[in-house]
Amino acid sequence: MLFRFVLYGLLGWGLEILWTGINSVRNGDRTLRGTSSLWMFPIYGMGVLLEPIINLLTMLPWAIRGGTYMLCIFIAEYVFGRILKKYSACPWDYSSSAYSIQDVIRLDYAPLWFTVGLVYEWVYKTILINI
Repeated sequence: MLFRFVLYGLLGWGLEILWTGINSVRNGDRTLRGTSSLWMFPIYGMGVLLEPIINLLTMLPWAIRGGTYMLCIFIAEYVFGRILKKYSACPWDYSSSAYSIQDVIRLDYAPLWFTVGLVYEWVYKTILINI
C-alpha cells in the first residue's frame, strides 16, 4: 500500500505540474513553468483510498465511475482545503472564481477531476492491481 501511495502522490504531482505549466501560457509565461506544493503529495497519495471504490464500480458505465471519482475528489479537496486554510497553509485559492465554494473547490474543475479519477482508475487497473 505504501508503494501505491507514493506512486499516486508522484502521479498527482506530475499532473499538477503539467496542468499549471500549460496554464502558465494564459498568463503570458512561455517558459511553461509548472508548480505544486509539498502539501499536495500526501493529498494525491490518498488516491490509494479510491482503490476499493474502483473495485466496487468496475462493472458500471465509465460516466458513472468518473462522476463518482469526481465527487470523491471534490470532497477531499474541500476537506483538506478547509483544514489547510485554518492553518494558513492552503496552497490553492479559488476566491477569484465565480464557481468556487468557500474558495477551496471550483465547480468548473468538474471535468478535470472526472478525468483525473479515470486516469487514477486506469493506473490502478493496468499497473498497480497486481503489485
